[in-house]
Amino acid sequence: MSERSSGDSWITDDMRAIVGRPFNKIRSYPVSISDIRKWAIAVHYPEAPPRLYWDEEYARATAFAGIVAPEDFNPFAWISAEPGMRARRAAFDADYLERGFGIAGPGLTTNLNAGLSTEYGERMRPGDVVSGHSEVVSYTEKHGRMGRMLITVIRTVWTNQNGARVKRTDQTSIRY
Repeated sequence: MSERSSGDSWITDDMRAIVGRPFNKIRSYPVSISDIRKWAIAVHYPEAPPRLYWDEEYARATAFAGIVAPEDFNPFAWISAEPGMRARRAAFDADYLERGFGIAGPGLTTNLNAGLSTEYGERMRPGDVVSGHSEVVSYTEKHGRMGRMLITVIRTVWTNQNGARVKRTDQTSIRY
């Protein structure tokens, strides 16, 4: 058991207190047609991207009535307008999330990606300004072949300037 855990659980009262609290607040610069085109070219390479992402005349005749970004487009890929408060992840620091809130983590040494679930909403369009934040959804403990594991789910939500949800991602990690 970790030195920082209390009793039979690695999940402390301080950790429970950060569940649902936003962090990693971020805002994009306005999305440009050029950003969308470059993303689509990169994602579809070596094939040509669908015309919906680069041909304005064609896109106006679709149900979208104009160019939209591919659903996996990331308006923060290059730079963000307002980086906000980010939990800085030091190399090999499995407690980086809790440190970002100024609390002690469980003191575990290994952090593994256990999966990602994404739901898409409104399509991003040229001129959109996307805002996002993350929050801890849950901490749970389970036993596996490696012994006790701490399962953490972090949800990230992006919305456009009208408040419409663009994307919601749940990232699950396993620490031990």
